[in-house]
Amino acid sequence: MGQSVKNKGYWVPSVALRVRIPGAETAALLLDGSGRVRGDADLVFEGQPSHPSGAVRLGPSELELDLNGVESEVERIVVAGWSRHGGFGEPPSLDAVAPDGSAVLSYAPTEAADLPALALGAFYREAGGWKFDGLGEGYGAGLADLVTAYGVEVTEDERVPVLGPVRLTGVVKMRGQVPTPGGYVPGLFPPPERPYRLVEGWEFGEVFEPFTAEGHGHQVITVDPSPSGPVLVELAHEGEGYVSLYPLDAKNKDEDFLFASALPDFQGSRIMDAPRSRPLRFRLTATGRWVLRVKPVAAARRIEDVLHGYGPEALLYTGGNADLRIDFFGTTEIEGGYASLYTYEVKGCTSVPSDNRLLFTSNGRMRRSVPLSAGPLMLRYYAAGPWTLKVGEVD
Repeated sequence: MGQSVKNKGYWVPSVALRVRIPGAETAALLLDGSGRVRGDADLVFEGQPSHPSGAVRLGPSELELDLNGVESEVERIVVAGWSRHGGFGEPPSLDAVAPDGSAVLSYAPTEAADLPALALGAFYREAGGWKFDGLGEGYGAGLADLVTAYGVEVTEDERVPVLGPVRLTGVVKMRGQVPTPGGYVPGLFPPPERPYRLVEGWEFGEVFEPFTAEGHGHQVITVDPSPSGPVLVELAHEGEGYVSLYPLDAKNKDEDFLFASALPDFQGSRIMDAPRSRPLRFRLTATGRWVLRVKPVAAARRIEDVLHGYGPEALLYTGGNADLRIDFFGTTEIEGGYASLYTYEVKGCTSVPSDNRLLFTSNGRMRRSVPLSAGPLMLRYYAAGPWTLKVGEVD
């Protein structure tokens, strides 16, 4: 038996490992720096047993994982176990052995839910080598549900416990963007700067040169030059630990917080009103490195088709009446797995509206649909974890 892995960040040799999940079907997803698959070929399972690079292959009883042969664009390989017959009862374990048969590691989740698919662990690059993290993340609708979390689109009638090969319709295509600059990626610090472009017809909030500040630990920040009226505030915090951000009032005291979170690799955005007669100032508390950005509201991401993200985010919607499908992949172990969505009608407004519409609140992993009225709308989406939003036309 190899080293029993309990904590994250276990070093593994960069060799051709044989990975086994006794009592389960096995699958692997090869992810780039965005945390998502690049295309159909990056999913290895029984219907597609070999990656084009040859570095990941599915054999009769094990997954062959040649870490030395993995393409440089691949940053992480998630290994999953799934069942054709509903839940596992006892969570399956993952074992890895070296080419000479010597044990490398063993991982068994202790609190995994009895679900038909589990993301058991991830091999990932660090400092020129490879590490392993145990995950133990369960998915109630089987392998189809699991691969959706990493960017694969599966037809609606397949989101049931998997009883046979999973038929895939292809990787999600995100109109007007690509995964790397398009969203928030846990573990990537600082997050990539999204190209700024005006939203046609968007008149909420002034246009100004974005402001950026970087630091480590607690700090008071003055935005210079300071905008006024509605602005977009983005914050990213590296690693684990608590981070919070409070605007300061005219008496240099805390106003209501914008962010207060223990979400690992926190990244989020929020829209607020900057004062019109004094500089915009913040008090930031953090245990690690951070990046703070203040931008025009029009620089927020727009939701038009499919959008992936991580953590709380302010979004813009300019379409007509629609139904919004929400997939949230958080865990109740972090902030109770809380998620919520509010919308604000901003047409003709010069400040953040006080009246908002609550569309839902929830705890833990979930999928649901909510109605969106015609834009322009500002969406305040809070999610303590990764998520996917998809706009659907109203019948």
